[in-house]
Amino acid sequence: MPTILIATDNAADAEFVMRQLAEEYENVFTSINHETSVKEFDSKLPDVLVLAFNSLEKAERYYLGLYRLSTLVHTHPHRTVILCDKDELNRVHDLCMKDYFDDYILFWPMAHDIKRLSMAIHHAVRGLASNKAAFSAVEFAALARRLPDLEPLLKWHVVEGNERIDTASDSIARAQQEMNAALDDFFQRLTQGDFSNLVEVKDAKGLQYEIGRLQQEMIPDRFHGAIESIMAIKSSAQEFQQKYAPHLESVHALRAMAKKAPATIMVVDDDELARKLFKTMFEPENYELMFAASGIEALALLNNRRPDLILMDMMMPDIDGLELTRRIKSTEQFSNIPIIMVTCNSSQSIVKQCLMAGASNYVVKPFNRTNLLKKIDKFLWHR
Repeated sequence: MPTILIATDNAADAEFVMRQLAEEYENVFTSINHETSVKEFDSKLPDVLVLAFNSLEKAERYYLGLYRLSTLVHTHPHRTVILCDKDELNRVHDLCMKDYFDDYILFWPMAHDIKRLSMAIHHAVRGLASNKAAFSAVEFAALARRLPDLEPLLKWHVVEGNERIDTASDSIARAQQEMNAALDDFFQRLTQGDFSNLVEVKDAKGLQYEIGRLQQEMIPDRFHGAIESIMAIKSSAQEFQQKYAPHLESVHALRAMAKKAPATIMVVDDDELARKLFKTMFEPENYELMFAASGIEALALLNNRRPDLILMDMMMPDIDGLELTRRIKSTEQFSNIPIIMVTCNSSQSIVKQCLMAGASNYVVKPFNRTNLLKKIDKFLWHR
């Protein structure tokens, strides 16, 4: 059964929401005390967090507080459902569309559809399970981008195998020639009396005939069998090459699909002008963009959507870029996301700090658009 945590600052509201869920869900808990909210989240680790505050501002403050103080919230997969009133409906909708929260319900001052909350919980749990079980489009695209490496690798191995087979065939032919030459030499030494103390040649012509027959019949038969076995391997390799060739068309098709699937880039910068600049810069490119105005906001977004790459500003008011990079890299499910640091300082010490924190690369403001796109392309397509 899923674990559900109802967060609010009003005990009566918590009890009211809990009663609505208790009929269908067993593990339902409440968090009312602000001072213990982080401890309660970390101890329960809910699958679904219901934000039942009477204002959106309180819900945002609570959730951002979790990301500021909890060590587990950004590593624990969960879904959020906000209970809101009609006056804040549009803003809540916008926040959900931006992936800050997952779902919302028009709930206050009274719930007209008492089953709506239960259904929202059901969808949240199902979505969470689906995300755990299936490949995301991003992961599929990342794997598909690596498929083209298969074709040259296969070709190299076939060519390498054929070269080794040819070398083996040449070695066998050379061994046959050397054996014939050795027998001729042995015959000459016998007839010249080099081994007279060991053997006496009574019929030189007869011996020459037998050695010739050995060279022409028995030895070639045995070497020919070995060469035929080797050539059968070469034939199989060529047949394999012919059979896998049509399948490479599927590889090419997947590659094309991966290129069409837009990569997702998260821009983390507290400067609104900088975020607008990045948006304008990337408009001609095939990227989907996520924007976070703070480190806390970035961690919250990561819980809902995993980017392919992160552009990280160094200086931010809540969590600086270095610390945020360390947190992301220390979390298993995010550790392989490339992070490019954006800094005004190009000193060696700053660059070293960025790389030690886990950044893959860095750019210095003001940066060149072409160079930045090259760095991004390197990490998106050559991972």
